[in-house]
Amino acid sequence: MTIRVVVADDQELVRSGFAMILDAQEDIEVVAEVGDGAAAVAAVERLAPDVALLDVRMPVLDGIGACRSISARSACRTVMLTTFDSDEYVYEALHAGASGFLLKDVRRDDLVHAVRVVAAGESLLAPSVARRLIEEYTAATVRAPALPAERLEVLTARERETLLHLGRGLSNAEIAAALVVSEHTVKSHVGNVLAKLGLRDRIQAVICAYETGLIAAGAPSGE
Repeated sequence: MTIRVVVADDQELVRSGFAMILDAQEDIEVVAEVGDGAAAVAAVERLAPDVALLDVRMPVLDGIGACRSISARSACRTVMLTTFDSDEYVYEALHAGASGFLLKDVRRDDLVHAVRVVAAGESLLAPSVARRLIEEYTAATVRAPALPAERLEVLTARERETLLHLGRGLSNAEIAAALVVSEHTVKSHVGNVLAKLGLRDRIQAVICAYETGLIAAGAPSGE
């Protein structure tokens, strides 16, 4: 199955560079290259791709606005492209429905891997961003529980533990070690957590863990 991708970046060299890398893969096809967020939304509506790569900062409609619109209107999954240190609004993309974040200096192989992972329904954060993103997002934007804790009552005790570890940024392997179970069992728990809480992916699980007060804002992301 071919993964169809829209690439949106207002810098032509960056946009074309990403497109060339992805188009060179047998299982990936870039169906559109666009220079602003509004054009990205239109391309997704017209072409129904599997993944949209969106620069955070673009004219007409920025990447966060485009992500929000795409997530609300389609099944297309979005990956935000950012310089991180200078993109202060990148955290808003978590709420907008982004499935992943990549630094714009991402290596070729990591870019290709990211597209495949997100297309398969998983979420992805660049390794250098993952836990720092969780820590800074929660410290900067979550001051008090924004969702009722009762929302978590649908979870079993083990599923609640799994959500706690997801919120701390742990991988399936790390969660398996913490709970002394197999990775297969953890994958099942994660799937149950997402389904019961109506969450799209692990990134939304992180938000939920903090906004229900399961993890206090500013708490360490791992032990």
